[in-house]
Amino acid sequence: MRYPKPPTVIPLDNILPDEPLLMMGAGPVPIPPKVAQANSIIINHLGDTMNAVVDQVKIMARYVFQTNSDHVMGVAGPASAAMEMAMANLVEPGTRVLSVCNGLFSRRLAEMAGRVGGEVERLDVPERQSASPEAVEARLKSGGFDVLTVVQGETSNTVWNHELVEICRLGKAYGCMVVVDAVCTLSTMPMEMDDWAVDAVITGGQKGLSSIPGVSLIAFSEEAWQRITKRNAPMAHWCLDARLADQFWNKKSYHYTAPVSGILALHEALRLILDETLPRRFRRHAQCSEALQAGIEGMGLDLLIPAPARLNSVVGITVPEGLSPDQIRHIMSQVHKVEISGAFGLNILRIGQMGEQSRAHNLFRTVHALGSAMRAAGGKIDLPTGMAAMERVLAGAATPVV
Repeated sequence: MRYPKPPTVIPLDNILPDEPLLMMGAGPVPIPPKVAQANSIIINHLGDTMNAVVDQVKIMARYVFQTNSDHVMGVAGPASAAMEMAMANLVEPGTRVLSVCNGLFSRRLAEMAGRVGGEVERLDVPERQSASPEAVEARLKSGGFDVLTVVQGETSNTVWNHELVEICRLGKAYGCMVVVDAVCTLSTMPMEMDDWAVDAVITGGQKGLSSIPGVSLIAFSEEAWQRITKRNAPMAHWCLDARLADQFWNKKSYHYTAPVSGILALHEALRLILDETLPRRFRRHAQCSEALQAGIEGMGLDLLIPAPARLNSVVGITVPEGLSPDQIRHIMSQVHKVEISGAFGLNILRIGQMGEQSRAHNLFRTVHALGSAMRAAGGKIDLPTGMAAMERVLAGAATPVV
C-alpha cells in the first residue's frame, strides 16, 4: 500500500506564546507548580499506588464537599460530563424534574435531564437576579417533582443564587433529589452538602480547585445512591454509569483506564486546599473579589450584576458603548499577556476569581491590563483611581492577601 506524504505541521513551540498567558478568565485557571508536577506523572491505573491516591482523593474531596458520603468519585471528563453523570443516573424516563434556570449552564442541566427521558419543567429566573425560594416553592407546591436542579453560581452571566441553602432545603422538604452545580464555586465559597440537604454536587477541576481541565468530581448522598441502585430503566451511558464508576472508586476494580495524571493533579490540588483550610480560602477569595470589583468600579466601569446576586468567583463587567469586548481581550492577550473571558451573547467581559487567580499580584496585573487595553481601544478609563481602590481593599484586609 502506498501511503500519502505526511502533512506538514507546526511544532508546538512555534504555536505557544513566548510568554505564558496569565489565565484570568472563567477557567481554566493557573495551576500551582505541585499540581503541574503531579500532572506529568504516569502510573498504573490499577496498582497499589493508584489505590492509595484514590483513597486520599476521596477523603480530601469529602472535606471540600463538606459531606460524609461514601459516594464521592472522579469523572474522566469536563464538568459537563459530571453534570451528565448526575442527570443520567438520577433521571430516567418519566422522572419529573424542576430546573431552576439562570443562564447557559443551568439550562444545560435541564437539557441533559430531558435527553435521558425526564419530564422537565423550567423555572426561568429574571435576568440579573438570583432565584428566590418563594418562586421555587410555588412550583414545588404543584407536586410530583422527583428532582430539583440548581446552580450555585451561573458562570455564563455571573449570577450567584445567594439563597441556595433555602432552595435546597425546600427541594428536600418536597421530596426531591437536589442536584447542585458548584462548578465555578466549590472551594471559593461555602458549599455544605450534608447540612444543606444536597443529593448531588458537581464540580470541575479547572476552576476553584486549581487543577487541570478534564478530570471532575461528583458526590452523591446516600439517598441519591439508593435511588441509583434501584432505578428501573437501564443506563444509556456506559462510561457515566455511576454504579460502574463505583467499581473503580470504591471497590478498586476495573471500569476503564482512569486518567491517572489528572487524578494525581487533583490529589495535589485538594491537598493544597486542605493545607490552606476552607475558612482561610473562602476569606482569600472574598477579599480578592471585593478588591477586583472595587478596582473595576474605580476605573468608572459598571459591574453587570447588582450586589446581592453578584457572583464573587466570576465577575461580569459591562463594556461601555462603542467598545468591542473582542478587541479589548485581544489587546490584553497580545500586549499584556493576560487572558480574560467574553460571554455567551452578552456585551460583557468576565474575570475569574477562582483558586490561584485570587492572588494580589494577579489582580494588579489584570486590572492594569484591562484599563490599558480599554484606553488603547478608545475608552475613557480612570486607571489610577481603579488601582488605588483595589489597593485600599487589599491593604484593609484582616489577613494579608498574597
